[in-house]
Amino acid sequence: MRQPPAPAAFLDRDGVINEERHYVHRIEDFVLLPGATAGMQRLQEAGYRLVVVTNQAGIGRGLYSEDDFARLTQHMLALLRADAVEVSGVYHCPHHPEAQDPRYRLDCDCRKPAPGLLLRAGRALGLDLGRSVLVGDKRSDLQAGRAAGLARCVLVASGHAITEHDRAHADHSCADLAAAARWLTGAGDDVTETGFTQGQA
Repeated sequence: MRQPPAPAAFLDRDGVINEERHYVHRIEDFVLLPGATAGMQRLQEAGYRLVVVTNQAGIGRGLYSEDDFARLTQHMLALLRADAVEVSGVYHCPHHPEAQDPRYRLDCDCRKPAPGLLLRAGRALGLDLGRSVLVGDKRSDLQAGRAAGLARCVLVASGHAITEHDRAHADHSCADLAAAARWLTGAGDDVTETGFTQGQA
C-alpha cells in the first residue's frame, strides 16, 4: 500500500542549525548551535522529514565554490548523523542579482523569499507541503514558507537580529531551533507568551 506524502520541517542553515558567521564555508567555521540537534531529533520523531533550504550567495559572489559548499554539507550531515539525525535533503541557491560570476547573476525563483527551493524539494521528495513547517531566522525565510503554502512558519532569534515587525510575520517566534521544535510538536510548556524560553528573553 502506498504511503501518503510526509510533511517536512524546512530548516534554514546559518543561524538556525549552526552559528551565523560571515559566509560560512570552511569546516573549521561550522559550529552547531546549542540544542539544534535536539530540536531536529524532536521534529524527526514527530514524523517530519528534515530538509535544509539555504541561500548561498557567497558562491555567486566568488567567495567559495560549489565544491566547498558540498564539502561542508557532507561534514554537517556527518555531524548530525552521529546524533541520529537524518536529513532528507539539502537544497541551496547560489544565485544573486549582483553576483560576480555571470553564471549565477540572475533573478531566480529559488533565492528566498522566493519559494523555489521548497517547491523543488516537495516534488523531489514527495512531501505534503500543506502539512509542512519552516524554521528560519529572517523574514525572507517566512515569506518563502508562506509562498510555498506551508502550514506554519517559525522565527528564531539564534541568527540574525529580529524586530517586532519580523515577528508579526511568523506564526510563532522563539529563541532557537530547540524551542521551535517544542512548540511545533505541542511540547512548548516552557515557552513564554513572547515565544522565548524562560531565562532567554
